Amino acid sequence: MKSFTFSRAADAAAATQAASNGQAAKFIAGGTNLLDLMKFQIETPALLIDINHIGLDTIEAAKEGGLRIGALVRNADLAADARVRKLYPVLSRALLAGASAQLRNKATTSGNLLQRTRCYYFYDTTKPCNKRDPGSGCAAIGGFNRIHAILGTSGHCIASHPSDMAVAMRLLDAVVETLKADGSTRNIPVAALYRLPGATPDQETILERGELITAVVLPPPPAGRQIYRKVRDRASYAFALVSVAAIIGSNGGAKMAFGGIGTKPWRVEAADALRDADDIADAVLTGATGHGTNDFKILLTRRTIRAVLRDAREG
Repeated sequence: MKSFTFSRAADAAAATQAASNGQAAKFIAGGTNLLDLMKFQIETPALLIDINHIGLDTIEAAKEGGLRIGALVRNADLAADARVRKLYPVLSRALLAGASAQLRNKATTSGNLLQRTRCYYFYDTTKPCNKRDPGSGCAAIGGFNRIHAILGTSGHCIASHPSDMAVAMRLLDAVVETLKADGSTRNIPVAALYRLPGATPDQETILERGELITAVVLPPPPAGRQIYRKVRDRASYAFALVSVAAIIGSNGGAKMAFGGIGTKPWRVEAADALRDADDIADAVLTGATGHGTNDFKILLTRRTIRAVLRDAREG
């Protein structure tokens, strides 16, 4: 790990200002992803800003009738919150499907949204990776890419997005609140937060330098049955090959978001109006491309959609 300067921010404004002073800076809260990246020298910040003492760790009723979740609320606390379990069970289930209990006790809401890909080649600094080293190439294309994306890819990157929680947030139409160093704020729908890789896979979100996520706002809870199904190589502590977050309406309609198959949490709104599982799969998988060892994900996605709808409709 390379040497760095460590500072503790007194409040959110101080954190954003420190991160915008010209140094290569990173915010740290739980550190469950960032510390690993620093050990492998994938992330080499000159300044590490501790934001654990700036508040932002409460869950409150939102003005519009939903919930406002502070950026520093731990994943374990969010999953266990009685309001989340009752009104947004898909979010609670997605959180419990991710990582271990120890990691959920440390990982934060904002950190979960911003965690980086688990692509093998991204973590292996001896291999080319455009996400880690722009312009070096993509070793996953033509390599072992079992966990990689089949949607939203480009000739520069096929890494999949790793977050379970972000898939549920995408389904629920969550909005991210941020603060910039100049004191201005933004409300960013989760749908707009993530960038497709295109020719610049190192630019993963639309957040600006020093911009800090302060909260995530959920709209009023949706009507219908909420489901989270995760298909993975082992029953625990594994990232999704395919995951589906779904809201099944009383009329049989389904609203779905997907993990494991896209370069960002994936959702196709056009599929909401469809009822047949294969028609939904056709809409969701439009443009899907396998890259060798992840070809199976196309069929696995179709079968997972069928299973979610079958289980929901059979009760």
